[in-house]
Amino acid sequence: MRIVSAAEIDAALTPAAMVAALDAAFRAEVAAPSRHVHALPDPAGEATLLIMPAWDAEHIGVKVLGLHPGNAARGLATFQGGFLLSERATGRPLALLDAPHLTLWRTAGASALAARHLARPDSARLLMVGAGALAPFLVRAHRAERPIREVAVWNHRPASAEALSRRLTAEGVPARAVTDLEAAVREADIVCCATLSERPLVRGAWLSPGTHLDLVGSFTPRMREADDAALARAAIYVDGPDALAKGGDVAVALAAGALAREAVRGDLADLCRGRVPGRTDPAAITAFKSVGAAIEDLAAAAAVWRRLPPA
Repeated sequence: MRIVSAAEIDAALTPAAMVAALDAAFRAEVAAPSRHVHALPDPAGEATLLIMPAWDAEHIGVKVLGLHPGNAARGLATFQGGFLLSERATGRPLALLDAPHLTLWRTAGASALAARHLARPDSARLLMVGAGALAPFLVRAHRAERPIREVAVWNHRPASAEALSRRLTAEGVPARAVTDLEAAVREADIVCCATLSERPLVRGAWLSPGTHLDLVGSFTPRMREADDAALARAAIYVDGPDALAKGGDVAVALAAGALAREAVRGDLADLCRGRVPGRTDPAAITAFKSVGAAIEDLAAAAAVWRRLPPA
């Protein structure tokens, strides 16, 4: 069994290749049972264990991922875990991949795939809300799908927004840090949120006609990145069924009765297979809520496996 590092994942993938792999996976027949989510008591802050299986005609995959908020004080990354890729016909283990890094790639790819269907084709201004590990992957992925000319970065710690802006600028991305979140939201064509916030950051009143709202960070019911007014103004799509019950934002609004189930137009499989329309009105506000789907992890791992050079 091959151990696949973060560096090998980076060498094997591009944003465009990741989006293509996800598009193919959502069009295919893939089994992906509902993910397991378990709370783990931790003196440094409650940790979360996620277990996500999936399989298709070629492969079986299982991701085991832990979210440990106390790891920052320990000098460790918040997310820890591995993805086991096995051969479907025999069950033979093929590779153990760096799950946190694989998650960065597939999460950003899913957002970009959704934007292909939901963001205006001429979207040029991207607001990145959050400056964590996922943020640069999201920026790169969205730029692979839309003609982004300006990237604004907001973070609750301004220094982190400044640091990410400098990093993106060094890559050739026209990025700048901002401190006025409301003004930045009003100016953006795509608002992408990837935070661990437990209170809404983006207000519905701030969204301009034609905006696409990409909600990535709130993957438990304790988290919120957009308020009910933002969801009420939007045509909503999700990555999969878990977004309706196990994440923040949409799941919380549905449970509270602030949002009707009919407000959710479809998921990524529906969009990719043409079962539901995406954006049909340039002035519409659209929203995509992702909590992570095992089908995405399997597609990403298989894409890496096929592109790895011989050991």
